[in-house]
Amino acid sequence: MRAYDIIMKKRDGQENTKEEIKFMVEGYVKGEIPDYQVSAWLMAIFYNHMTAEERYELTMNMLKSGDTVDLSSIKGKKIDKHSTGGVGDKTTMALAPMVASLGLKVSKLSGRGLGHTGGTIDKLESIPGFKTSISPEEFVKNANEIGVVVAGQTANIAPADKKLYALRDATATVDEVSLISASIMSKKLAVMSDGIVLDVKTGSGAFMKTVEDSEKLAKAMVEIAKLNNRNAVAMVTNMNQPLGDNVGNALEVLEAIETVKGNGPKDFTELCYELAGNMLEVSGIMTYDEAKKKLEENIKDGTVANLMKKWIKAQGGDSNVVDNPEEVLTISKDIVDFKAKKDGYIYTIDTEKVGIASMVLGAGRAKKEDEIDNSVGIKILKKLGAKVSKGDIIAKLYVSKISNVESSLSLLKEAYEIKNEKPDSYNSKLIYSIVK
Repeated sequence: MRAYDIIMKKRDGQENTKEEIKFMVEGYVKGEIPDYQVSAWLMAIFYNHMTAEERYELTMNMLKSGDTVDLSSIKGKKIDKHSTGGVGDKTTMALAPMVASLGLKVSKLSGRGLGHTGGTIDKLESIPGFKTSISPEEFVKNANEIGVVVAGQTANIAPADKKLYALRDATATVDEVSLISASIMSKKLAVMSDGIVLDVKTGSGAFMKTVEDSEKLAKAMVEIAKLNNRNAVAMVTNMNQPLGDNVGNALEVLEAIETVKGNGPKDFTELCYELAGNMLEVSGIMTYDEAKKKLEENIKDGTVANLMKKWIKAQGGDSNVVDNPEEVLTISKDIVDFKAKKDGYIYTIDTEKVGIASMVLGAGRAKKEDEIDNSVGIKILKKLGAKVSKGDIIAKLYVSKISNVESSLSLLKEAYEIKNEKPDSYNSKLIYSIVK
């Protein structure tokens, strides 16, 4: 078997066999196939795409290149949730205790933020004392006893994906549905959960900019899961504006806490309910409608907030943060207002630029080695369709000594478009579709 022939087949629009895909992935990981040949193969895939079976084989070969995470010692149903990333997406922090209160075991490995999207691990570490590096024994113990554990990725999961992604990034072959879906699912399927609920973001702050492309990605990932005999549902959700009101680590923790106490922003609360309903339905524990009804009761009577306290305490954090978040969290007191330059309606928001505006304040990383400041970020006061007058405050910037305030304000000016007409409500719809 030769890489040359495999590349030529895909270049000519033919399907690669299971053996050919294995040959390419294993050969590249072992250093037996050079970068330039794998780059050519990736470009051929970019233009000619892959069938559902090819995508599955690519996924499984990337998965088999590293470790898997066995969750069998955790009793009960374990449903994983994955978001493709967005601005203000603090869902895991609120959703984990929500679904745990309904009987699911949340045992999740999360990552750090890079670029305009935030990372769950960075956000959790803004809670004083919270540990995201825990032993496998602690991981299992917390999942069994409390029902929630969220830790950083320490296992050697899908190293082939890391290597292939670096090459895709250097050869302009990142944004192709087969390659994206295989990349995500190789890591998701490596964690041996009972099912997966995928939150596929779409719009100006998402990787996929159109609903059509996002639905293609959602369908591809659900197909891969089903071929692996894993239950899966994908929701295509809005990222044409930040999710919730807060962007930035401690600010997002504050918002997640308020949400589990029943005081969260409408859009973020609704998304958590929808995700929870689908996670419970996928698990088979209860129906979607039963889950949403029971969750409402658990939030109202404080069950979810109390579970959040136990989870935070178990991972070394100050559980008093749930009752007194503004006292425990370090949030900058130095605030700069971003104001409307004219009268009209918020017509569009370039959400990616809002994310970058938060990053340059110090809330995120441009490079992996960058330090972040958990105290900074942006509070959004006006969202799509809001009527504003000249001088109205659209957003508040929480800044520190390391913040590039001028760049942040400049990015927000570019991000917000104000017009005399109202925007199409379709652009602010929360959930576009559900793929099962």
